[in-house]
Amino acid sequence: MSGRRHAEPVDVHLILRRETGEVPEVLLSRRAGQVYAAGLWHLPSGHLDGPHEDVVTALVREAREETGVDIDPADVRAAVTVHHRGPGGSSRTGCFFEVRRWTGEPRIAEPDVCDAMGWAGLDALPAPMVAYCRAGLDAYAAGARLAVHFQQPGDTIAYDPSADRLRLVPDVAAPASGGRPDARVVEFTERAIGRITEWTDSSWAARTAVCGGSEVPKAAPGT
Repeated sequence: MSGRRHAEPVDVHLILRRETGEVPEVLLSRRAGQVYAAGLWHLPSGHLDGPHEDVVTALVREAREETGVDIDPADVRAAVTVHHRGPGGSSRTGCFFEVRRWTGEPRIAEPDVCDAMGWAGLDALPAPMVAYCRAGLDAYAAGARLAVHFQQPGDTIAYDPSADRLRLVPDVAAPASGGRPDARVVEFTERAIGRITEWTDSSWAARTAVCGGSEVPKAAPGT
């Protein structure tokens, strides 16, 4: 070991959520100007100002600065934490928070770095979107509390379903994952039908029936 401790930024992400139908909607903004990931959709977000600022205080501040809404810290709920590494190799830890109550109407409060803002269903997120942000929302929609999103050199900043690096970390209360198929089977299946957040082992030992004095296998239902 070199003796030098690894240090990385901590950022906060606002999942401002409203219920307008069967599918909840979240507020998104499109980055613009001389900023990272310009032209891509992202959650309202930002970095801690320094060691004096905790993550909840930072979220409330960023929400006011970027969207004009006021949030009571008591209404902030922890959603999911994502350990992210970008294509360039730098890593960071993102704390995603859910907020369902606020004061004021969301608006573009920083037009120099944002040129669009709107609501989107969790099942109909717009493109192009920052892959890091998409990973956090996918993990949130899956009910995960912790996720790893380590991109590889050559990956794009924008979300690319063919290079989805999201890995959900099971909670301590989650059931054992012994029924999860081989990684190659998982990859093949998800390429065909999309991300699968939970696997269930529905196999069981063959039952037997007596026929003519001898035992024969009894077929499972539906076979």
